[in-house]
Amino acid sequence: MIETLLFQGLTGLSQGMFLWLISSGLTLVFGILGVLNFAQGSLYMLGAFAGYSVLKLTGSFWLAVFFGPVLVGIFSFFLEKFLLKPAYKMEESYQLLLTFGFALVLENLAKLIWGSGYIASPQVPGLNGFIMLFNRPFPTYYLFIIAMGFMSVAVLWYILKFTWPGRILRAASTNQEMAAALGVNVSLLYSLVFALGAVLSALGGVLATPITVTSSGIGDTVIIKAFLVIVIGGLGSLRGAFAASLIVGLIESYGVIFLPSFEMAMIYIIVIFILLFKPSGLFPENV
Repeated sequence: MIETLLFQGLTGLSQGMFLWLISSGLTLVFGILGVLNFAQGSLYMLGAFAGYSVLKLTGSFWLAVFFGPVLVGIFSFFLEKFLLKPAYKMEESYQLLLTFGFALVLENLAKLIWGSGYIASPQVPGLNGFIMLFNRPFPTYYLFIIAMGFMSVAVLWYILKFTWPGRILRAASTNQEMAAALGVNVSLLYSLVFALGAVLSALGGVLATPITVTSSGIGDTVIIKAFLVIVIGGLGSLRGAFAASLIVGLIESYGVIFLPSFEMAMIYIIVIFILLFKPSGLFPENV
């Protein structure tokens, strides 16, 4: 029994890492720009499709992992600059409706370019096998995902806490006017932050293609889970997003054993309790 629990814990950890990648982008955008980006799930989807196109063109999964998110980041940079920026002065409800419109457009754009069917799951060189853990075969690729998740946490934490660009980001999120007075190009900074959030989500999309079914509708499911994560963790809190991603991943994993078909309901129950008794989330802090 203990071995089963430990094995499911590792599985939940890998699931949590996928959630972390998309929820970190969503949290970063909200924490600094103050925008709840409903299109974040569609950027996850675009990452999967962009990576698939790079893979078909080059035959290299690793080039797809690099160039897929970069292409989505470049696209998102101009999306924010020309379409989202005018909405910053609107109420959050209008921003949410606008980004929801983006999500619908991007989903249909994906259908137009890649079709409405599913794309084939690629093979990952060197990570296709299994390793025996707790007397069970555990996919090597899942271990890679866990490592990538923790590495992204470390990189983001270091950039935000110990680098000059990170200090500028935190200053701009706290006081935009003061940052502008000190010579910071806040408009460009916001575009770059939005692009970085898109890159994180797109990276999750590319990394998910070998083990999940990929279609133009995957963004809808992903964004719902991402919103649940940031509600549990706290809006604008990267630490909260990471902790909540692990919580949701573990609940899904253990729920398969103890409460089949009810694991999502457990997550919603937690969200209800958070909203009722601690609406600021588990870690109410800004980026």
